[in-house]
Amino acid sequence: MTLPDTATNPAGADRTFQVDLRGLVDLLSHHLYSSPRVYLRELMQNAVDALTARHGLEPAASTAAFGVRLYADGSVVRVEDDGVGLTEADVHSFLATIGRSSKRAERLAEQRGDFIGQFGIGLLSCFLVADEIHVLSRSARTPDAPAVEWRGRGDGSYTVRTLPASARPRPGTTVTLTPRADAGEWTRPAQVHALARHFGSLLRHPVTFDDGTGGPDAPGASVNPEPAPWARTYPTPGARSRALAAYGEEVFGFTPLDTIELDLPAVGLKGIACVLPETVPAGRRHGHRVHVKGMLLSEQAEEILPEWAFFVRCVVDAESLRPTASRESLYEDDTLAAVRDALAERLRAWIARAAASDPDLLARFLRAHHLAVKSLAVHDDEILRMLLPWLPFETTAGHTTLDEFARTHRTVLVTSSVEEFRQVAAIASAAGLGVVNGGYTYDRELVHRLPEIRPEVSVADLDPATLTAHLDPVDRETELAAAAYLAQARDALAVFDCDVALRTFQPASAPALLVDSREARHERTRSQLAREQEGGLWGDILGALRQEAPRAQLILNQLNPLVRTAVAIDEPELARTSVEALYGQAAMLSRRPLRPAESSLINRSFLDLLAHALRKDS
Repeated sequence: MTLPDTATNPAGADRTFQVDLRGLVDLLSHHLYSSPRVYLRELMQNAVDALTARHGLEPAASTAAFGVRLYADGSVVRVEDDGVGLTEADVHSFLATIGRSSKRAERLAEQRGDFIGQFGIGLLSCFLVADEIHVLSRSARTPDAPAVEWRGRGDGSYTVRTLPASARPRPGTTVTLTPRADAGEWTRPAQVHALARHFGSLLRHPVTFDDGTGGPDAPGASVNPEPAPWARTYPTPGARSRALAAYGEEVFGFTPLDTIELDLPAVGLKGIACVLPETVPAGRRHGHRVHVKGMLLSEQAEEILPEWAFFVRCVVDAESLRPTASRESLYEDDTLAAVRDALAERLRAWIARAAASDPDLLARFLRAHHLAVKSLAVHDDEILRMLLPWLPFETTAGHTTLDEFARTHRTVLVTSSVEEFRQVAAIASAAGLGVVNGGYTYDRELVHRLPEIRPEVSVADLDPATLTAHLDPVDRETELAAAAYLAQARDALAVFDCDVALRTFQPASAPALLVDSREARHERTRSQLAREQEGGLWGDILGALRQEAPRAQLILNQLNPLVRTAVAIDEPELARTSVEALYGQAAMLSRRPLRPAESSLINRSFLDLLAHALRKDS
């Protein structure tokens, strides 16, 4: 930006911003547009908008009466349209003024929603591949209008001259670019043709391409030979479904598990959602292919669907969605929010139809996407009622549905973590308890909502007291005989805040069960930190948070021969070593991360047992 001379602009006078066009083009290329390839999309978009305006002048004309013609031979790129064209005043007003769009003109304000571009900066994208833009146009508004030639250059200068009408016999506009040497990647004939098909395959006006060779891309080769697949007619519903699935496979590269047809007349949206055939990580959002009035806007439009819908990929064409200035994403407004909600409802309706009429499809869908459905069921009562009984969970009866599990367990217990479930699964199953692993994402919350669907079933969190209450006590004589050993065991494990009890339970092959929740360990750690920091600021804070520290519990199984041998040991040192070994084994069987002190204890106990055996042999 430069400052005007103060001699011609006295202090306090209004001044006009000066624009450095080269700097602006650099800004566009590095920050607004994702790639120089968008130059062709902008030219095609301007041509289509010009055709839309022409139809406003001649509403009786058919869509096929006017079209867009592309030409690229390696030395020039040309885009010609039969649109409304420009007068000399239009050229000065719209081509030479950055940010002013003909679509904003008052005479077209009421039609603004019919146009793709509305920002008045699209033509500048041509400077990404060329140093000069040549425009030849003739207005359709005036029958005897002259042709107007505009030449714009990357340094910010331009020229305009009026030519005889014979310079362009028909109304419309031709834009010609002479590519720079470094722009060959985007302006070669094959690339121009590929970009035209990429961006314009769903355009409603005819678009043709010519590479000047007379080969496969000869004059008249259609860029968009067929309408969108959802706009075609088919002999049967089955043929329509197969055609939509084939289109989804062509666009996304996978065979859909199913295709969901999308139709929102209120916003002029049509398209399909393709159900992914394989599991995707929770929360991984796929980009969706969004066209606006036939022109491809984005292949990575995440915002068109809610986050939970990561089991589908969509391709849609919409009339009323607003693109951002770069026209590579959607403007977040009330319309987009309403579209997102409406498409979410279409996905829910598809799940409901599958549940009601196609159990095989539902089973295949749930095998691949049960996590996605669980995330939906957490927030959607209708899906919860419909699908919760059919969702798979890890239980003491194996991986099964809640509906099947509840048939044999009217009281369902749920753990708070995977670790807790692994600690108790085998013993709880032997004791006849029905336990569900609530440690996975959404599972605990969903299991607790089961009574809403199956009122005859009750659900409760599993706690150590519930489990130990189902373990059989030993007789009094056995308890008294083991009292000395149990006292030594409690003393040995006091460092881990662990109590020791003797019970009988199945399976007999399990020597001990370590009952210790993650929350209990956290509370003990906090209590220990509070003791260490006593008197300081952190000690006061941790002390205020401190609760009565819950103790872990090592439950020894009297039915196990190893335990029966251990409790009979009368040598204090060996008794201590044996209980440390039992604790270490139980900790490893729980499959939770071992603390350094526990790893050290396991190593020491086995070394001590080996040393004792060697001393005995000698």
